[in-house]
Amino acid sequence: MVVRAHPLAVAPSVALFRDTCNVYVLRTGREGVLVDFGDGRVLDHLEELEIERVTDVLLTHHHRDQLGGLRRAVEAGIRVWAPPFEAELIADADAHWLRRPIDIDYDLREDRFSLLESVPVTGTVAEYRTVAYGAFEVYTLPTPGHTPGSVTYLVHIDGRKLAFTGDLLYGDGKVWSLAATQWSYSGVEGQEATIISCARLAAREPELALPSHGEPIEDVQGALARVRARLGELIELRLGESSGVEDRLANPFQSITPHLLRNRTTSANSYLLLSESGAALGIDFGYDLATARRPLLWSVHGLRVEAVLVTHYHDDHVAGLNLLRDVEGTQVWAPEHVAPVLEDPKRYDLPCLWPDPIPVDRALTLETPFAWHEYELTAYPFPGHTLYAAALAFEVDGRRIVATGDQYSPLTLNYQYRNRFRRRDFVQTGELMRALRPDIIIGGHFFPHDVTDEYLDRLVADAAQVAQLHDELLPAEGFGEEGFGARIEPYRSTIEAGGTGIFEVLIRNPFDRDATATVEFAVPEGWTTSPTAFDVDLAAREDLAVEFALTVGAASGRIAADLTVGGTRFGLQAEALVEVV
Repeated sequence: MVVRAHPLAVAPSVALFRDTCNVYVLRTGREGVLVDFGDGRVLDHLEELEIERVTDVLLTHHHRDQLGGLRRAVEAGIRVWAPPFEAELIADADAHWLRRPIDIDYDLREDRFSLLESVPVTGTVAEYRTVAYGAFEVYTLPTPGHTPGSVTYLVHIDGRKLAFTGDLLYGDGKVWSLAATQWSYSGVEGQEATIISCARLAAREPELALPSHGEPIEDVQGALARVRARLGELIELRLGESSGVEDRLANPFQSITPHLLRNRTTSANSYLLLSESGAALGIDFGYDLATARRPLLWSVHGLRVEAVLVTHYHDDHVAGLNLLRDVEGTQVWAPEHVAPVLEDPKRYDLPCLWPDPIPVDRALTLETPFAWHEYELTAYPFPGHTLYAAALAFEVDGRRIVATGDQYSPLTLNYQYRNRFRRRDFVQTGELMRALRPDIIIGGHFFPHDVTDEYLDRLVADAAQVAQLHDELLPAEGFGEEGFGARIEPYRSTIEAGGTGIFEVLIRNPFDRDATATVEFAVPEGWTTSPTAFDVDLAAREDLAVEFALTVGAASGRIAADLTVGGTRFGLQAEALVEVV
């Protein structure tokens, strides 16, 4: 039986159409803008809604009950706008289903409640900003909780501020789904995010909340406050203590010195250096509030952060930089050897890459002081945790500070082999720390701490032992810490069908003698390389990069480099992934 759902007026210019979710129709003249879409039956009721056409659909999140019929909107020529963190779950649902793990799965996010087939979107909404859709000025507020990428739309209509909240709320003190807020096994991230999203929405003082399920909510402040209180109690019962997330939001910064603050809300520590001018200089900025692997600006929105310095490229240190630039106009300053990884991440085969290119406004020359307002700072090469890292040294309030990124924790050396670790990196940086002799070290995953001579001696001694153990464990003739004799860059690339791309293969002589290296390429049938193979003479333990051209066929594929050095064949030592479009 088909149930005919008549629209309900919630304001003179807004109607509620009940479908698999509440679809809100914002009406001006004979045109309408929809918030969410359901199964699309709203398009069969335009006459009742007194409109002739729908121009835009704004989606609050990616779940199927919000947009199961979305293809109807696309086929009708309606513009579709998605939350930026969830657009791929809509427009590239096919790839999502291919990569989504099922077995041994501890990821409890409800991303399997996604479309079963991809539907293209027009674009993404601009978070923290007001944009016109049809005749309506719409402010997009990130409100993760029900999903990591959920948003709320705030619109002034008919003299009132309305909040289209998706599934953040259901009613007075209620949410639509608690299961959706459990993003990880035994985790409370989604519930913490819901608490913060409710607080951020409350600060915007909406006069009417319009949820995706349930009835319009007049007492918005009361409804939000009761959700926050109840979720806080639930988290405390689960953890045995308060999560402290509301306190961190209310007081996001810890004072290290009067002009140096640590951000208490980010998953990897970020810092603000304050100028007497009122401006701020950031050091790293990744995931705010640590509630989602997505950019947010909860702690720094509205501050005068003129630029952010980057210690290294890892996502938890840089994920928020593009959003900070777009919303606040903040520049990105990166050490000269880190900048290429930020700007072209697909070139590199490295862990923890943030997928979107981050433009760098200023590449910092290493070991050369630079000025920002009344401060002088210097970036130093700081390999160890990753090859692409720098230490940032400066003085503030009479204290010598070194920002070390993830290089150290108070008691250990932090290295990962895929980050391009080399066994004597920590020896180099230990000696640098001795030379700089800071009063305080600030890092990515430990509290700032005072530096003693005993601590520096311990760093240097541990570094020497790490190097010695690598000497003893690894063969003299081999590929060392990385374990491979070649790599291809770019590691990921996109080439038009039948087109040609230029690549580098970086090869290593593992022997303590001069040797000839031979590289042959393995490519899909119908693809070609120029040259098809090459020989190159290498000095003992020399690394060398050689260019080659790759002409692709009609379908995506993988290429590899087969390496022989000094007559010893090592096989397919490097691969690269090529998408053909």
